[in-house]
Amino acid sequence: MTAPLTPPPPPNERSSYQGGPVPPPVGAHAVGTPPGGPYGTHGDHGEQDGPGMLTEVRQAAVAVVAVALSGVLLGVLWWKLAPSVPLVGEVVGDRWLVYLKESEGEQSVGVDGTFTLLALAFGALSAVVVFLLRRRGGVPLVVALGAGGLLGSLLAWRVGIWLGPAQDVVAHAKEVGKGVTFSAPLKLGAKGALLAWPIAALVVHLGLTGLFGPRDPEPDPWPAPYGKTSA
Repeated sequence: MTAPLTPPPPPNERSSYQGGPVPPPVGAHAVGTPPGGPYGTHGDHGEQDGPGMLTEVRQAAVAVVAVALSGVLLGVLWWKLAPSVPLVGEVVGDRWLVYLKESEGEQSVGVDGTFTLLALAFGALSAVVVFLLRRRGGVPLVVALGAGGLLGSLLAWRVGIWLGPAQDVVAHAKEVGKGVTFSAPLKLGAKGALLAWPIAALVVHLGLTGLFGPRDPEPDPWPAPYGKTSA
């Protein structure tokens, strides 16, 4: 008695396809690959959202120059609004001595405070203007905003000193006469005030971008089932 022959295994369903790689099932793009290509650029791999890097660098360069030049206005306002520090010159022997007329006065602190408050206001204003002109932001623009604010503070500091009273207090005392009160030159005692503008600009710009800046679309938390295309 002969044992029954074992039937051959069923042929592989894909063995008959000899023309290349196996095509993906219908609707596979709905699971992993977005329509229009794997990069989500609607088939054009060179297309990107927003301006190119070269354009952003050019905009950043313009922002640095514009923000820094506005430091001239800050220097003029500092010169106009800062309180004057009264000095008096006296002759002792053959030497001229210059001293504060009010030793307990707080005018020197007011000079630093005026510069700091003005710098904070200029930083906030420059951040608002830059955000309104370029809402998408970008790293080059943010760096330009901080660098321009620092350059503007340095320029304002030097402009205020140049516009203010003479730096040679002994010569000024000799000019006005002994015992006559005159104003001390503008002096920024707290050099940390130079950072008020860039810090305020970066903080305000970051807040505006977080509140009103463009946002990326949220991904679909429920992907389409395998083998079915989304409507």
